[in-house]
Amino acid sequence: MDERLAAKKFTLTRHAPAPELREFVEYYWILHWALDEPYEQRVLPNLSVHATFFREATGVYGPGHDTFSFTLRGVEQGLGVRFRPGCFRAFLGRPVHTIADTAVPLEEVFGPGATGTREVVLASDEAGMVEAVEALLLTKLPRLPAPARKAATIVESIAGDPEITRVDRLATVTGTTPRSLQRLFRTEVGIGPKWAIRVYRLNDAARRLSATERVDYAALAADLGYSDQAHFTRDFTAAIGAPPTRYPSA
Repeated sequence: MDERLAAKKFTLTRHAPAPELREFVEYYWILHWALDEPYEQRVLPNLSVHATFFREATGVYGPGHDTFSFTLRGVEQGLGVRFRPGCFRAFLGRPVHTIADTAVPLEEVFGPGATGTREVVLASDEAGMVEAVEALLLTKLPRLPAPARKAATIVESIAGDPEITRVDRLATVTGTTPRSLQRLFRTEVGIGPKWAIRVYRLNDAARRLSATERVDYAALAADLGYSDQAHFTRDFTAAIGAPPTRYPSA
């Protein structure tokens, strides 16, 4: 989780999707690394579905409640697709909660062409990697249904408004009800609205903890909507894998 250390272990670049895919895809992320010793990279929980094309980690990964760990070895490269939260059900063909906290083969979602696409990604430059993956996505390009649009908009409200720390507040801001949010998020996002809010607020906390050496933990907890520091510490530790006082060095 130490971004300064990670930057010494691999290079990360991001690429915008083609216009016809922007409703579905946030961006493509590409990793290159050349290591003498294995390095474990941990990724904080997020709401996105990711489709990954790597030699040792290929698949469709649903939104999760825990940190994700991946061990980098040797000399390698690969590409990941980060889908907009709420916008993957049309590709998947079933509610997104069915892949939460788990992964399924690329071929299950994108067909047998995914196997060849991965081989192209492993052997190409970055432009070729993006071109191959976009060609695969475009062969299955669906229409984005109205519920997905609504879910994506609500997630953007959470991301853009740090004052949203409770589901009832989110319901008021978006003109809906907590029960409706629960149904919508389960189907389209894959996890509930309470956890969705918590993911963004805990990621906010992680960024703030990384940016300064002197932290008022009680004030940070209050800013994130927690009634006390102990509750914030428990949630942060459960989701991130280390207490706030040891982040990001843990």
